[in-house]
Amino acid sequence: MSKKILVAILGATGSVGQRFIKLLHNHPWFQVVAVAASERSVGKKYSEAVNWLMSTPIPSDVANLIVQPCKPNLDHPCTIAFSGLDSEVAGDIETAFAEAGYIVHSNARNHRMNSNVPLLVPEVNPDHLALAHTQPHKGRIVTNPNCSTIGLVMALKPLQQFGIEAVSVVTLQAVSGAGYPGIASLDIMDNVIPLIKGEEHKMETETLKILGKFQNDRIEHTTFKISAQCNRVAVNDGHTECVSIKFKNKPTKEQMIDAWERFASEPQRLNLPTAPLKPIYYFHQENFPQPKLHRCLDKGMALSIGRLRECPIFDYKFTILSHNTIRGAAGGAILNAELMWKQEQL
Repeated sequence: MSKKILVAILGATGSVGQRFIKLLHNHPWFQVVAVAASERSVGKKYSEAVNWLMSTPIPSDVANLIVQPCKPNLDHPCTIAFSGLDSEVAGDIETAFAEAGYIVHSNARNHRMNSNVPLLVPEVNPDHLALAHTQPHKGRIVTNPNCSTIGLVMALKPLQQFGIEAVSVVTLQAVSGAGYPGIASLDIMDNVIPLIKGEEHKMETETLKILGKFQNDRIEHTTFKISAQCNRVAVNDGHTECVSIKFKNKPTKEQMIDAWERFASEPQRLNLPTAPLKPIYYFHQENFPQPKLHRCLDKGMALSIGRLRECPIFDYKFTILSHNTIRGAAGGAILNAELMWKQEQL
C-alpha cells in the first residue's frame, strides 16, 4: 500500500492497548497516530502515562504522542479506532466514535451480541462482516469475541460439516486475561479459581452467533447444545480448553484431523499481514499442546490442537490452546480490520 491507514488506540495505556501498539509497530497497512485513555493520563506523553508491560520498548513514534480523552474529536484525523477499553466504559464511547464516522474494532463485550454488529473471527465467519453495513452509524462497529470463544470456534468450524449436536468445554485460562494488575498473587499461586464472572455465558452464547448463518441481513444462530466451565490458572499467557463433542454424523478421528489440517479461509487466501500461515496445527504427541511451548505459534495467531480420542459420554474429546492476548484480543482485532479493509478494496 502506498499510503498507510491512520489509526487511534482507545484505552491505550491498558494491557490490551499496549498489545495493540506493539503489534501495530511497523505494520504494512496501519499507522498509530493517536492514543486516548482515561482522564488521569490525558495531556501526558504516552511514555510518561503508561506502565509499559510489553517485552519490547515503546515504539518511538508512539512514545511522544500526547494522550487524548476518549472522545471522537481527536487531534489527528483517523479512519480506524482500535478499542482496548474496559467494558465498564466501552459501550457509549465506542458508539460515539462510530457515530462520528470511525470504524471501531472492539475487544469489549458491550456490542458483541447486537443483531447488527459482526462478532468476527475472520477464518470462521468472514461473511458476517456484511452486518456492519446495516448499522445506522456514519461509521461502523466490529467486535472480537471473548478470548476463550475464539479458540473454541476455530476448532469447531472445520467440524460443522459432520453436524455438531453438543459441545462441553472446560477452560484453563491464563492470568493475563484478567488484565493488569489482575489477580492478587496470593489468590492465584498454588491455586485454581473456578470462576471467571460472565465467561461461561459468553462462551455459550457467542459461539452460537459466530457459527450461525448470515442471510437476509441477519444472523440465524446455530442451535447445538453447549456447556462451558471456566477456570483461572497460574499461567501467564495462553488459554487451554478441554473439549468434548457429539456429532449427528460421527466422523473418524482421521477425518477430524484432516479437516483441521486442511482448514484455511479468507485471511490465508488474501494473505493478510497478521494472518497465520495455517489457522490450525494438530499435534500427534500425546502431551501437546502446552502453553509454554505453543502459545506463540505462527505469530501467536494459530490454534493448537491435540489429544483427540474417543469419549465414553460424547463421541470425541480433545485439547486446544490459543494465545489469549494476541489471537484472543489485539491480534484478532487487527486481523478483523485487515479483512474488512481488504474486502472493501476488492
